[in-house]
Amino acid sequence: QLEVVESGGGLVEYGGSLRLSCAASGFTLAYSYIGWFRQAPGKEREGVSCISANGAKTTYADAVKGRFTISRDNAENTGYLQMSSLKPEDTAVYYCAVAYAHYSDFCSIDIPQGQYDSWGQGTQVTVSS
Repeated sequence: QLEVVESGGGLVEYGGSLRLSCAASGFTLAYSYIGWFRQAPGKEREGVSCISANGAKTTYADAVKGRFTISRDNAENTGYLQMSSLKPEDTAVYYCAVAYAHYSDFCSIDIPQGQYDSWGQGTQVTVSS
């Protein structure tokens, strides 16, 4: 069965770091681009970052530029989101999503979220103030 599973969330102090993982099973992740999204309490889910199937293109939301780094290891069928200099405003449930890549160097966090093919269950990230 097709599945993506996030892990690595937790409680961290202001300025701390976390590395989120997105493990894919039941399909070859190399054929997909990866998006990370987050949803804070009472707010809409928003795009955070994405990476193209070949890793050549990365996109970051303005709120996380310079602090977050997206990467992937296709051999391990896993994507990652390295989060540094964390702020309380980063507190949210973080979701990994994947979409079939018609172009190896394309990704987007601005396309309708329903165009992503599979979503993980989410992992909670809490940053203390």
